[in-house]
Amino acid sequence: MTNTPRVPLDTTVPHSARVMNYWLGGKDHYPVDRALGEQVEQASPEIVELMRADRRFLARAVAHLAREEGVRQFLDIGSGLPTANNTHEVAQAIAPGARIVYADNDPLVLAHARALLTSTEEGATAYLDADLLDPEALLARAREHLDFTRPIGLVLMGVLGHFPADGRTYAVARAYVNALPAGSFLALCDSTDTSRQIVEAARAWNENAAQPIHLRTPEQIGAFFEGLELLEPGVVSVPFWRPGTTGAGAAGEIAQYGGVARKP
Repeated sequence: MTNTPRVPLDTTVPHSARVMNYWLGGKDHYPVDRALGEQVEQASPEIVELMRADRRFLARAVAHLAREEGVRQFLDIGSGLPTANNTHEVAQAIAPGARIVYADNDPLVLAHARALLTSTEEGATAYLDADLLDPEALLARAREHLDFTRPIGLVLMGVLGHFPADGRTYAVARAYVNALPAGSFLALCDSTDTSRQIVEAARAWNENAAQPIHLRTPEQIGAFFEGLELLEPGVVSVPFWRPGTTGAGAAGEIAQYGGVARKP
């Protein structure tokens, strides 16, 4: 990417991407972000483990798709700030020729986009400043980098929870799945209302952050996979999704559910 615009950073208002970066142990945050992060963490100490489990699930899902399913293209929408085990790092460690497209419309993430654009010489990594709610435009740009006649791994990790659990959100997700060729995969997870701590954390978050969180039931998470072939063990609390492939220790249930499914 060239000529990345200079984006003014407002350090007086907490920003969701920076707060999550703080929880994940990153360095791209300010006192106002840490203050909100600590406030939410006090309401729900589980939130930090939830965020970390989300990232571990991402790494396991992408690794499985690259290693076991032979996927060599990934579209990661709502990628957020770069942290450890980004999609391109996991995929290209297994398949150096893998091609990855990140898409986000957050100006803060755009300002950090160059950090994502580090690829193996054999592969490619691109960043799109695009809106998830405009699938037609985002997919048109993704087609400039990915071959939509070959399988693609669509990654939607913790992003759809920023939108209400209504028909429009499901229609948006379905538009992306419909655009994928047969043999592609959807890897998705989001926060659920299965923990009183997380319900309280969402309340504290929504009182202070500009972008709200909408918790779903596990069944509502499962609805995103309708018409697809879920891989075992199905839609579960993410630490239980193939935990044997990580050295993170014994799995424990958290209020973050997800799964991986194949498009027939």
